[in-house]
Order: sequence, then structure tokens, then C-alpha cells
Amino acid sequence: MLFDLLRDGLSMELIISLCARVFIIFCVLPIHEFAHGYIANKLGDPTARLSGRLTMNPLAHIDPLGSLMIILVGFGYAKAVPVNIRNFKPSKRKAYMAITALAGPVSNIIMAFIFMFLYCLIYYKFAVSELMIYIALFFMYAAMVNISLAVFNLIPIPPLDGSRILSAVLPDRTYYKLMQYERYIVLGVFALIILGVLDKPLAIVTELVQRVIMGICSAPFI
Repeated sequence: MLFDLLRDGLSMELIISLCARVFIIFCVLPIHEFAHGYIANKLGDPTARLSGRLTMNPLAHIDPLGSLMIILVGFGYAKAVPVNIRNFKPSKRKAYMAITALAGPVSNIIMAFIFMFLYCLIYYKFAVSELMIYIALFFMYAAMVNISLAVFNLIPIPPLDGSRILSAVLPDRTYYKLMQYERYIVLGVFALIILGVLDKPLAIVTELVQRVIMGICSAPFI
């Protein structure tokens, strides 16, 4: 986003992309975090509810740095919903933790399908004016950012959702040892993002998921 602005200047497409990203921050990220808290609560952990995080209010979920990342690079994060694994059934703690973690990215994929379908609907049936084309582009960008968020959050490194899913398959001792280095891993991830090391692998996976979703959503209109 920033590099596009510096290279090409302000354009209508860039404005629509920016609006879509702001929409993601205030309307989509809260759903992502609510999904974590809702599933955790259903599985026996009321921590999110008792912490006031079982809400769609964006002010309860927005993280300034994570939001800035969404504006600048198209993926980021919100404040992590607190989850206490001890509240889950002892025999199913790992599975329940993985399900809780997966709920966020799944919500993004569901929203990506919804936005992509709206894009296809408007583009193929109602794109009779420049305004309608811009509205269609808004939904396209919203779908793309949702896909990027889902892919990014499924990276199996802390503090992303993928690390919690990883806990379901790793031995406890190995996982807890990994989590001891969480703060250093986070700094490493930020460094990789800034250096652009993650750009290509994330772009490949994101484009693959996008093509699948686009193919499914466009099928009724072609």
C-alpha cells in the first residue's frame, strides 16, 4: 500500500483498497476475535466472555501495530483473545485449543467467500456504471485481505493462530519450550516481514486460495 502510493500516487483503486482495509480493521477483525472467544466459551472456557472480549465492538479488539500492518502490507492482527486451556476438559484440551485457534481463520475464509460472491454478483450482473464497478472492487479487496489474514494467521509460529493449532500435535514439553521463545520469534517474524522474506511464500498460498474461492463464487455467473 505505502509503496504503491509512493510509486503511483493516489488513485481510485488505491482509495478503494484503503477503504476495504479500514473496513477489515473495524468490522472483520472483531469477527475473527469474537469467533475465538465464542468457540472457547462453547467448549468450556469463559475467559474471553469474562474479559469483555466476547463482543463485536472493534475498540475491544484493535491492536494499533497490527492495524497499521493491515493498512501497509495487507495482513496483520488484532489483540489476542485470552484463552485458559485449563478450563477445557483435561482429556480434550489440545483438541479444543486447536479448534478455538482455527475458528479465527475459518471466519476469515467464510467472509472471503461472502465478499467474493458479492463481487462476482455485482461484476457479472450489475456492473452497469463506474460506481458499481468500484463497489465490486471494494468487495474484491475485502475478500483478498480476508484471505491474506487467514493464510498469515495459520503460519505455525507464535503468537499466530497456527502455533496454537500446532500445540495439538506437538508434545507438551516441546510446545512449552517453543513458547518460552515467543517474544524472540515475534521479533523474527516482524524482521522477515520488513525484509520481504515472507512475501513470496505468502503470496503463492494466498493466490492459490483466492483462485479456488473465485472459481467457486464465479461459477453460478459464468
